[in-house]
Amino acid sequence: SSGINAEYGHMELGGNAPLIVFDSADVDRALNATMMAKFKNAGQACNAANRLFVHSSIYSEFVEKLSQRILALRMGNGMERKTDIGPLVNSKGSEKVRTIVKNTVDNAEIELIVSNENTDHSSELPYYSPTLLSCNSNTNVSIFHEEIFGPVAALYSFDTEDEVIHLANSTRYGLQAYIFTRDLAQSWRVSEALEYGMVAVNEGAISSACNPFGGWKESGIGREAGHFGIDEFTENKLICFGL
Repeated sequence: SSGINAEYGHMELGGNAPLIVFDSADVDRALNATMMAKFKNAGQACNAANRLFVHSSIYSEFVEKLSQRILALRMGNGMERKTDIGPLVNSKGSEKVRTIVKNTVDNAEIELIVSNENTDHSSELPYYSPTLLSCNSNTNVSIFHEEIFGPVAALYSFDTEDEVIHLANSTRYGLQAYIFTRDLAQSWRVSEALEYGMVAVNEGAISSACNPFGGWKESGIGREAGHFGIDEFTENKLICFGL
């Protein structure tokens, strides 16, 4: 329709968000934000964190604490207050997540750290257990390149800033990224180097009506919300007077 009628097209096409935790980060704050960024809506969010990059000096501490929090999540009816994780949208969605995890775990270098079976639900609904995978340095796996759209996170460790920027940008997507650091200069430097339309610094959720929402590369065209969102529905006009 856009091509036939020569109209603007506005598209939001998904993401594969990196979440980067530097050695200077407030670990507990990063953990709180990670739980929000990864497991909100059972991971069914276009800007959900998929790939977690943690500095090697704090990797063990971060993994241990994150595992404990994942194990404490309870799956169940989303209308009940005690529920943390509801079902996926349908059986096709859960099968997609299951396939990505299987293809990833079948690789000998991938370690299944935790899979939460803390359930209070009917097996007839398409639930998927919150899962954490350690991928070491292996980027040749499905979970590194595909949008998961489920409660599964892939963990990687890194040593240098340049290394993690390269890893974070090694995707065809570019919707949102998350970084955690107490180094202000680093936060600006890394935010500018990341090839993403939105970067959350020390935050797990930044969407609001006043913030322009949209991505780079294959994550879409145009912006929603903010004055940039209004621009998508306007036309520029030049009126030139001869004096």
